Amino acid sequence: MTLESTPSTALSPEAIGQLVKGHRQFLAFLERRVESKAVAEDILQSAFARGLERGTGVDDEKVVAWFYRVLRNAVIDYYRQRSTAARAMEAWRREFPDVQEPEAELRQEICQCVSSLLDTLKPEYREALRIVDLEEGTLKDLAQQSSITADNAAVRVHRARAALRRRIEQACGTCSVHGCVDCSCEGSSGAKCGG
Repeated sequence: MTLESTPSTALSPEAIGQLVKGHRQFLAFLERRVESKAVAEDILQSAFARGLERGTGVDDEKVVAWFYRVLRNAVIDYYRQRSTAARAMEAWRREFPDVQEPEAELRQEICQCVSSLLDTLKPEYREALRIVDLEEGTLKDLAQQSSITADNAAVRVHRARAALRRRIEQACGTCSVHGCVDCSCEGSSGAKCGG
């Protein structure tokens, strides 16, 4: 997308021309501040679009300095978003520090209602739990199959597990707190609660 092909903007044609001429310098400025040229190009494209929308009243002589401020703010926003995603990923890692596989016999006894409760979750949560927990796939597998980023996959799995946990607590009551083994939850096999 070039700036000239954008419909009417608040910036004058001269100001837009200055921004177009400065494209390489703007890109170099961003490349020094982010990890790749692709990220720098994405930020620059978004900044151009945002600048064209919000450039009302910018003096032609000051448009380049103004645009560098827009770019600095865009870089700050980029790192804030990355930081938020990293915190979500870390929370997910802390939630499950040591995954221990139950013995096959115990696995059969774990609350049968969980399977039916999965059907009550949003489709994307069901799919996330199916891929990562039931099929023992990775976050990368989920990301690829759902056409999302790995960070978004981690957040989705975290939220899906929280939603399932809430459904189990609603359906199983104290059994969910004390261990969902041999329970008599709604929809289970009818065994007695051991909790």
